[in-house]
Amino acid sequence: MIRRVPLGLSNKHIHLSQEDLDYLFGEGYELTPVKMLRQPGQFASQEKVTIVGPKGKLENIRILGPVRKETQLEVNIADGFTLGIRQVPIRNSGHLDGTPGFIIEGPDGKRLIKDKGMIVAERHIHLSAEEGERYKISDKDTVSVRLKGPRGLVFNNVICRVGDGNLSEMHIDVEEGNAAGARNNQLACIIDPLTFTKDDMLIHDEGEPTIMVGDLPEMEVEAADGTGDYASEVELESESAL
Repeated sequence: MIRRVPLGLSNKHIHLSQEDLDYLFGEGYELTPVKMLRQPGQFASQEKVTIVGPKGKLENIRILGPVRKETQLEVNIADGFTLGIRQVPIRNSGHLDGTPGFIIEGPDGKRLIKDKGMIVAERHIHLSAEEGERYKISDKDTVSVRLKGPRGLVFNNVICRVGDGNLSEMHIDVEEGNAAGARNNQLACIIDPLTFTKDDMLIHDEGEPTIMVGDLPEMEVEAADGTGDYASEVELESESAL
């Protein structure tokens, strides 16, 4: 069985709790969606903040909605060096115990000190319950995934999040994506350990079609609202209008 999912590249961003959003932007504040993301109900907001660390800062960090139970900052490894935090842990979303703290600076200069919440997001795949059943993948399973191209790579240790309310999508950060020469909406192949061979691992892709992975010219990927118009975090960071 060929098991393929579209790829989404994630840039640095932050999720805020309602309490922290109220503190930074005002009591009862609601985020302003500017672009829907592929996962149902999730969106990139108009609002941005600055993150301050021991040695530097990250400006114009976009807030993703909706609000969450706990504030969580997701960065790339290089961003940690910019902030002066050298060992940002690689974690699954929501696993924040023992993670570094940071300072959030709102639009009016108000500062909020957080004692935890900074992570490098663990690479992962979202699948609906139906997709998980079809692909024979359960929630929290770990798989390997192959990306096509001249810099193609096999990513190991990919955690699967399977459940109602998900749509198929693999998330890696821009550092991982650059290493593989990857782009948004490229199809990634979940490796079947029963049929995968050494020859598959050693094959050199030069852009020609293969049965394992492909691109998406003929495959329409729809947003949760059915419009077909959604963005990844990395695309939003490159749009000067936002």
